[in-house]
Formats: sequence, structure tokens, C-alpha cells
Amino acid sequence: MTTASPSPAASTAPAVYADAADPASAGLAAGPTGGPDRRRRLLPFSPWHLLLAPLCLVFAVPLVWLLLSSVMSDAEINRFPPALWPSGIDLEGYRYVIGNAMFPRWFANSLIVSLSAVASNLVLGSLGGYAFARMRFAGSRILLALMLATMAIPFQLTMIPTFLVMKRLGLIDSLGALIVPSLVTPFAVFLLRQFFLSLPRELEEAAWLDGCSRLGVLWRIVLPLSRPALSTVAVLTFLTTWNDLTWPLIAINHDTQYTLQLGLTTFQGQHHTRWSAVMAGNMITVLPVLLAFLFAQKTFIQSITSSGLKG
Repeated sequence: MTTASPSPAASTAPAVYADAADPASAGLAAGPTGGPDRRRRLLPFSPWHLLLAPLCLVFAVPLVWLLLSSVMSDAEINRFPPALWPSGIDLEGYRYVIGNAMFPRWFANSLIVSLSAVASNLVLGSLGGYAFARMRFAGSRILLALMLATMAIPFQLTMIPTFLVMKRLGLIDSLGALIVPSLVTPFAVFLLRQFFLSLPRELEEAAWLDGCSRLGVLWRIVLPLSRPALSTVAVLTFLTTWNDLTWPLIAINHDTQYTLQLGLTTFQGQHHTRWSAVMAGNMITVLPVLLAFLFAQKTFIQSITSSGLKG
């Protein structure tokens, strides 16, 4: 008994029908008349770029002005109306800043304080965030609410108590007075807690069945999956600590313990200010923060979107 083989027309009919029913293939076949394909031909990028590109230029104007002013002379900066473009590259401001004997010391102090704050926030924030996310203990919700409430208290209200505590500890006029208050922040604990809640519990339960402890689960399972949140905490903590001026101005008296932001204020005198040095110093100060942001910018969106999945 022989079976009739399907005809070529019959075998190709379902494929033709599927192509006709597929909107994507129909749009591609439409050519110039297709809506999405026509927009791709007219604009090789997303239409949102037409709005975002001018906004980026507006936000970039201060940075560009800072860069141009740092290579101007004091006469050009003080001229009225101000010069929009330098007549030539004048590096006298950079020579004055780098030639200052204390500038390398200020830079090192800022680096020590910022890196210490970043390391401590990653360690303590991870422990606190994991405890609030996965452990249930008496008063955990009340303690979390009180911790979040401290984020609404402005620093101006806590400066005097913090100063008195640092004075009792004997840390005033030392880098310890800048490091200890920044060891852990409520924002770091809250952000990491929200990210830990978005991770599936099945991964941790599998590790527990294999005999792993809670710290082992945190170190081997949770933290490797939390790199976007950890990077966000690191960059934001570094930026906040690096740019801080108010607290160092209160806690530090001797110029050998100045941070970079506090040291830059010495370039501004009561009767005369070397604006070229001020601009050059600020440009050098901005570079570490800008580089840190450029390296970690891809992790910001991942962290924010993931940390908001679960409450």
C-alpha cells in the first residue's frame, strides 16, 4: 500500500500563511509603507533621543564651563562680559594647585575617607540588609521603620550630637572623625534589603540543604548575585563622602587633616581669589567621581529596577 506524498503547494501553504499572519514579517514585507520600518528608515535612533540629547547638553554645560575656565588666566575669568572660549591654553592654575605642598596630602585624605566609607557600607550594609530581608526577629519591622525615619532627618540637626560623640571618642581633628559617622548609612541598608528581597529564596534553600550557613549563603550565593546593588551603593557612597564639605569643616582644624574639598577653600582669600587655581582644583576633584560614575553607570538601572520589585 502506497501513500500519496503531499504536493509542493500543500507543503508550502502553512509557511506562507504563517508569514502572512506574523506582524513583524508583514511589516518587513510592507517596505516603505510599514509604520515601524518607515520610522527606522527616517530615524536611525529612538525618537526619545530628540528630547534626551538637548537635556544632556544642558546638564553638561557646567562641566564644560569648568573645563574651559580651568585653562583660562585670571584676567580672562574676571573679564566682563566673561569669555566663552579661552584665547589660549593657560595651565598656570594646574601648576599652582599641583605645586601646592599640601594638595597631594589632601587628595590622599579624601581617598582614605571615601574608600573606608565605601568598604564599611558594603560590609555592614550587606549584613544589615540581609538580616532585614530574610530574618524575622522581635521588633524587626519597628527597627526598620525607625531606621528609615532617620533618612528624613537633615544632617544639620545631628551635627552637634555627632560632634560631641566624636569629641568624647577623641577623634576630633583626625580622619577618624570623618570615617566613623559614615561607616554605615540607612540608604545602603535599605537599598540592599530591597534587592535581596527580589532574589528567589530557592537558591538559598538549596545552599542550606547542602549544609551552608547563613553567612556562607550570603557570601557565596547572595552577594555574587547582588553586584548591581553593591556597585550602586559603592558609587553613591563614594560620591557623597568625596564631595562632603560641611562635616569636615566642623570636625577638622589642622590643614594636614584637610580633605580635598576643604583644602580647595584655602584658594579663596578675603581680598583676592585665584580663580584659575579654584577651577583647576575643582576639575581635578571632579575627575574621580566622573570616572567612578562612567564605570558603574550600567548597574544603576539594574539595581533600581530590581530593588523595587518587592516591598
